[in-house]
Amino acid sequence: MARLLGKLPPRTDARTLLLANYLGARLPAPPERVDYASRVTRWPMYGNDVHLDCTCAAAAHTIQSWTRYARRREVVPPWRAVLAAYYAIAGGRDVGAYCLDVLKFWRAHGIARDRIFAFARLRDGDVLQAKRSIDLFGVAYIGFALPRFALLPRRAWDVPPGGVATPEARPNPDDGHCVPAFAYDATHLYAVTWGRLKAVTWRFYAAYMDEAYAVLGADWASAARRAPSGFGLRALHRDLAAL
Repeated sequence: MARLLGKLPPRTDARTLLLANYLGARLPAPPERVDYASRVTRWPMYGNDVHLDCTCAAAAHTIQSWTRYARRREVVPPWRAVLAAYYAIAGGRDVGAYCLDVLKFWRAHGIARDRIFAFARLRDGDVLQAKRSIDLFGVAYIGFALPRFALLPRRAWDVPPGGVATPEARPNPDDGHCVPAFAYDATHLYAVTWGRLKAVTWRFYAAYMDEAYAVLGADWASAARRAPSGFGLRALHRDLAAL
């Protein structure tokens, strides 16, 4: 099975919201483990074995998890709709996409008729924020600069014993990959890539992630289904209105 990538290097925008601005200082510690993945029985490739569309495949997998857990009726986006969104974002060429461009498109236009409400950037390498994102919003949308060894079939991604100094273990911005994480425990987060759930150690996350986002979608939370306390929903409304 082919394993293609497709995440372009991080793109910045000064208007991007920061998750830290919406987490209260008194917010309780996140649970020791969270699982919004195991009830989904099949994770389609969404073309990421043929196209450089990992950023949009990650969005489609997120829709699957959100609808399975929050609405109890899983929606599997049509792969053609996912590819159509990817090519619209990438300007009609199979050249990959920026995570930020995908999130903006998802919010403004929708992917497979599904639109998100907002997204906010996580601090680089911040494990606590990644856990909070999965716990509160059901997902952490993560971009990695993968090392060479991560492109080989492995049951889990971890930092090798020698660390990241060797050529095979260095983060490579040219091998950018986007995955959504829906579960975690004390030692790992669990993300979907290439049609499978992949165990990723927190060491690997801290060493190789180069961008990550909390994503809030109507499939997961709305005015009728509020997110847990500690998330500044009113402040988010105000900031979005100012954009």
